[in-house]
Amino acid sequence: MNVEELEGRLTELASEAVAHLAEVADRENAIQVKNRYLGRKGSVQELMAVLRELPHEDRRRAGQASNRCKEAIEEAFRERLDDLARQELEERMVAEALDVTLPGRRSTLSLGHPLRQVERDLIGIFAEMGYEVAEGPEIEEDYYNFEALNFPPDHPARDMQDTFLLTDGRLLRTHTSPVQVRTMHAYEPPIRIISPGRVYRCDSDLTHSPVFHQIEGLLVDRGITLAHLKGTLTTFAERFFGAGTAIRLRPSYFPFTEPSAEVDVECFFCGGDGCRVCSQTGWLEILGAGMVDPNVFEAAGIDPDVYSGFAFGLGVERIAMLKQGINDIRRFFENDLRFLDQF
Repeated sequence: MNVEELEGRLTELASEAVAHLAEVADRENAIQVKNRYLGRKGSVQELMAVLRELPHEDRRRAGQASNRCKEAIEEAFRERLDDLARQELEERMVAEALDVTLPGRRSTLSLGHPLRQVERDLIGIFAEMGYEVAEGPEIEEDYYNFEALNFPPDHPARDMQDTFLLTDGRLLRTHTSPVQVRTMHAYEPPIRIISPGRVYRCDSDLTHSPVFHQIEGLLVDRGITLAHLKGTLTTFAERFFGAGTAIRLRPSYFPFTEPSAEVDVECFFCGGDGCRVCSQTGWLEILGAGMVDPNVFEAAGIDPDVYSGFAFGLGVERIAMLKQGINDIRRFFENDLRFLDQF
């Protein structure tokens, strides 16, 4: 094959490749066509194998012809890819086109998670009674969580099976009472606070969760008695559960209060007559409370001979489950829209 024939054949290959590229329908096929002509074993490379058979003076001419052929195929390849990209964009724009004349979709107005709704309601009730919101860390020191609250060293609550202990000696707070201790350390009486927040305990079943929410209250002043505590809780029960709701205090024990009481509210489902919810007793347990133990005052630097006070604590999940008739605490944390949409 002489140089003229080689030039003619290269021109034919370029035209053939350009025609094939114009017919491909996607990027993958375009790449295959290009490789068929310009690959290491492509048609152009095979044809150029005759280069060594040509006279020395014709090899430069043959090389230039080969370069023209390659450039023509490369340019046709780039142009075809550009065309395919434009076609793909146009097709996607047509497929994703929006009819702006259609009426818009109404957004669903959410009042928030049921726990947040109940928490806001509770905070609002106590705020109207003059209580301020106080907050504290969820990773707490043993001193504030147990020692300053009169928990003895061998109290079961300090065990690993009840409390999430950290390797540095700290722990995840088991109640929001440490906020009360920190407040008494930081401020002089009179003190009137509530401390809402997350707390953590090693417990999980239908009515208990490893993480849950509490609201605890503290009032410290001169001349505070158990009557003030009962009046406060009666006001809370009537505002939250309805006018005329009765409460009762049953003797109990908490390390940080003395005397201590479990507080029941008259069953608002049956009006105290007895039903399935209250186990036919007519009462529902809602919180624990009591007069602040003098040892707690002394640990906080407050003179128990001058000041007295009361504290109470309630579980937000417990209140929400009772009020809404929910029988499984885990529903609050599953993020099931079918459940949440009911609120």
